Amino acid sequence: METVSDFVLKRLSQWGVRKVYGYPGDGINGLIGAFGRTEEPLEFIQARHEESAAFMACAHAKFTGQVGVCLATSGPGAIHLLNGLYDAKLDHQPVVALVGQQARSALGGDYQQEVDLISLFKDVAHDYVQMATTAEQARHIVDRAMRIALERRSVTCVIFPNDVQDLPAVPVPPREHGTVHTGIGITSHAAVPGPDALRNAADILNRGEKVAILVGAGALQAGEQVSQVAELLGAGVAKALLGKAVLPDSLPYVTGAIGLLGTQPSWDMMNECDTLLMVGTSFPYAEFLPQEGQARAVQIDLDGRKLSLRYPVEIGLVGDSRLTLEALIPLLEPKKARRWRDRIEKQVSAWRETVHARAMVDAKPINPQRPFLELSKRLPPQTILTCDSGSAANWYARNVDIQAGMMGSVSGGLATMGCGVPYAIAAKEAYPDRPVIALVGDGAMQMLGINELITIAHRWKDWSNPTLVVMVLNNGDLNLVTWEQRVMGGDPRFPDSQWLPKFSYAEYGRMLGLEGIRVDSPDDVGPAWDRALTAGRPVVLEMVTDPEMPPLPPHIPAKQIGAYFKALRKEDAASGGAALRATIKQWWAG
Repeated sequence: METVSDFVLKRLSQWGVRKVYGYPGDGINGLIGAFGRTEEPLEFIQARHEESAAFMACAHAKFTGQVGVCLATSGPGAIHLLNGLYDAKLDHQPVVALVGQQARSALGGDYQQEVDLISLFKDVAHDYVQMATTAEQARHIVDRAMRIALERRSVTCVIFPNDVQDLPAVPVPPREHGTVHTGIGITSHAAVPGPDALRNAADILNRGEKVAILVGAGALQAGEQVSQVAELLGAGVAKALLGKAVLPDSLPYVTGAIGLLGTQPSWDMMNECDTLLMVGTSFPYAEFLPQEGQARAVQIDLDGRKLSLRYPVEIGLVGDSRLTLEALIPLLEPKKARRWRDRIEKQVSAWRETVHARAMVDAKPINPQRPFLELSKRLPPQTILTCDSGSAANWYARNVDIQAGMMGSVSGGLATMGCGVPYAIAAKEAYPDRPVIALVGDGAMQMLGINELITIAHRWKDWSNPTLVVMVLNNGDLNLVTWEQRVMGGDPRFPDSQWLPKFSYAEYGRMLGLEGIRVDSPDDVGPAWDRALTAGRPVVLEMVTDPEMPPLPPHIPAKQIGAYFKALRKEDAASGGAALRATIKQWWAG
């Protein structure tokens, strides 16, 4: 007899799902049992924690463009999913969460692990969260969860009480009143705005003399078109962090990251431009965009709700970034004057020298910028990069030059810790033939990464290319928050909250059967990367770095400078003096 659980897996497979990330529990015994007997090309991938499973589903969506699916049991398992699901929600990724629940007869009776899951998921999965109470519902709630996740690029949730999971399946609902008949068919979209809107947008861009372009994750499939527009308009291109892979960092007019993690050329370009084109981005920090009224603006986004959200735009174009730019390009007039472009390229060239000089500044023991700089020189073709939240994201944004054909991602909107290693596992599961590198701080490693090394050790022999490097910045400090405490609040480092327990990351990797490399000398950083990238197995690459090296933003308001010096005066002589000396060295190098 085919059960509802059997049918659900079959339906997911028909939608093209091939991997489900999760963790078992008695609330989903029916679904787990169905995995054990299914003949569908569908694989259950066991994470160490449901939060990691949700991160993996999010990363799967980010790197493949397909729906990511995660599975968790009732009660605590469902609750654990939330952080990873919010990561997907805030980065607009299509993820479906399948969640178990207690038997229908127990609901409302304060039963063990009974949680009001519809209310729990109502925010994170606000576009669609439903509980199946009959077998007839299974088809349409799975179909709608998948379709809505794709169409809205959002999180959806389907809840299956454990007794419903074992009901006889009803693959085709009866043709009668009160039933719903859904399908999987292909959806065609009108993805290009009308000709009048395109002409009006082109007129604004053609009139601009100092054009700046800002791209985000929505432009990842439009790199060639962005490059053509930049060449025609003599523009520079800044990249929101989720849009790092839109264009190679080696292009002379790419100013790099923007914002707190950004570059000086991006800051200068936004403060001097007279025209702004935003493509597929919801970059949140208005203080790093042009002054309101300074620049005329055009914005392209697939979601009309995002238009004129960060900066007032004259023309908002709702459409696919690549197709809209293709339609816009014939209407653009090549700029003859190149002084603006020439200035941008000179600033970019000077900044690259600054980045190199800052990375080579002496530290105790290793300048945290150095491992990123040395990696950038050695990136294998087609690499997928994942980066966790924290100071590692600063150096990833500024010091790693992404190349054509590569992919990379971080937790953008949520900026949560703990995503870097789960992201890397999902990347490797989706593309087992490609090298994957996770760039992670020691705080994130102690939070989730250490556990997911067990998953890597369990699965890596199934990958056609075993290259997966987890690079850990071991500075013993929750470093970015320490700097935020100093700069934002004028408070010294609070040791009880900021210093981390000591842990031997490389040694732990070796204990799991992985390669473990510990580096505590700057001269060994480059050779360690060479060894890690050719190890023939996954590697935990532990870089012992200096916690006092500041992640300098491109612009620091006077108020923050005052708070910083106030904080250092309150710190003990050892750490406060070291931080001040490191800051002076960074300024001097820049």
